[in-house]
Amino acid sequence: MTSVQVDDSKDGPGGPGGPGGSVGTKAPAATADNQGYHRTLGARQIQMIAIGGAIGTGLFLGAGKGISKAGPSLILAYAIAGVVIFFIMRALGELLMYRPVAGSFSEYAREFVGPFAGFATGWTYWLFWVVTGMTEVTAAAEYMTYWFDLPQWISALGFTIVLYLANLISVKIFGELEFWFSMVKVTAIVGMILICAGIITLGFTDAGDTASFSLLWSDGGFFPKGLGGTLMTLQIVMFAFLAVELVGVTAGESKDPEKTLPKAINTVPWRIAVFYVGALIMILSVVSWTNFRPGVSPFVAAFDQMGLQIGAGIVNFVVLTAALSSCNSGMYSTGRMLRDLALNSQGPKLFTRLTKHGTPLIGTTFSAGLMLIGVWINYQWPGDAFNKIVSFATISGMWAWIMILVSHIRYRAKVARGEVAESSFKAPGAPWTSWFALAFIGMVIVLMGIDKDARISLYVAPLWALVLGVSYLVLRSKNPEGAAFAKR
Repeated sequence: MTSVQVDDSKDGPGGPGGPGGSVGTKAPAATADNQGYHRTLGARQIQMIAIGGAIGTGLFLGAGKGISKAGPSLILAYAIAGVVIFFIMRALGELLMYRPVAGSFSEYAREFVGPFAGFATGWTYWLFWVVTGMTEVTAAAEYMTYWFDLPQWISALGFTIVLYLANLISVKIFGELEFWFSMVKVTAIVGMILICAGIITLGFTDAGDTASFSLLWSDGGFFPKGLGGTLMTLQIVMFAFLAVELVGVTAGESKDPEKTLPKAINTVPWRIAVFYVGALIMILSVVSWTNFRPGVSPFVAAFDQMGLQIGAGIVNFVVLTAALSSCNSGMYSTGRMLRDLALNSQGPKLFTRLTKHGTPLIGTTFSAGLMLIGVWINYQWPGDAFNKIVSFATISGMWAWIMILVSHIRYRAKVARGEVAESSFKAPGAPWTSWFALAFIGMVIVLMGIDKDARISLYVAPLWALVLGVSYLVLRSKNPEGAAFAKR
């Protein structure tokens, strides 16, 4: 198979991939096959992509700031936010089993909310991963200086090229990279949990004399900064979970989406319980929360308290892996989002082009190029201007969650009216769970506005909304088909 230019009418209104078929029949499970993608991601890879999406630098580095602000009650914040994330993922899962497509939540927003919603969601999620890729590849280059005296731009360029080629050659290579990146993160967390358990029960290392579960409430109580301090950490916690929805983008390239995706989504509760709640319980039972500082990894602090000097090197390797994993995910998702927009006449047609292996050629190349430009900008102007752009990542990532939930609520209403097929993977408690998750996200956005360090993200959002609005008006004037494609 050679590179192809896919006709956007194939999955247009009334096409085989659209929901315009007979009401009451099951939506076609192989919709994405009609888009030219290859279903080569197996269950093992999908599971690890799902796990990796929930574990990143937000835990390995960002949790230190959360602990300093809320103390042990950060554990409760992760647990509550984890329930909300599960509601979001089950809502996404129901939509995925209704119609598993590569465009995922951008497609659902387009169908159930409106053409502008799909347009805004696709381009916003694309920008989210481009900005995230810029920061993560820069961070990866900084982590490399721990071992090697290399100019950061060399490492950043090398990482970007390697990940770009891996994503361009085959989606299976992307899946394998994510599998091993996630394996490193999982191994690190499980290893830390086991070490802490050994210290608490057997008393070895320098921390053995003071290690106890009582540390969770003995230094100022479980809420040492009050309930307000715990609430103010919710935006840090939600940021840590950004990218958990990435598993939805893989729907069009999963070998057996009706089996692998529900299984991956249903593991969300135990992943959060073990990797976030469990890890923090063990770490804070070995090291008092008063020893943690913003910008210092809780893993490094724990290793230092244990007297294990190898801790910094281990954590540096893990966060390097986490950064590369995030950049790898960005390479993958940006190409798919751009192609979905192009297939629906909401982006340049050249983004529909695929390689012979079924990977988005132009979209991935364009996004990788922007990531490199971002590295250069960060190198030249590492100050406030770049930081304001980076801060947009939080609110843009949550926009995807909002669209998933709104689309799910609209979908449920259409199912109740008998207008669309019923999904084989129903979200329990829906649509009330989706309404609850929406309200929770709204509360987090309000808290971001109160927090002076987080509100920058809200300043940038209106500027992006203005860009999207103007762009959509231009699209509607030049291409009514792209602007009208929705509510099919």
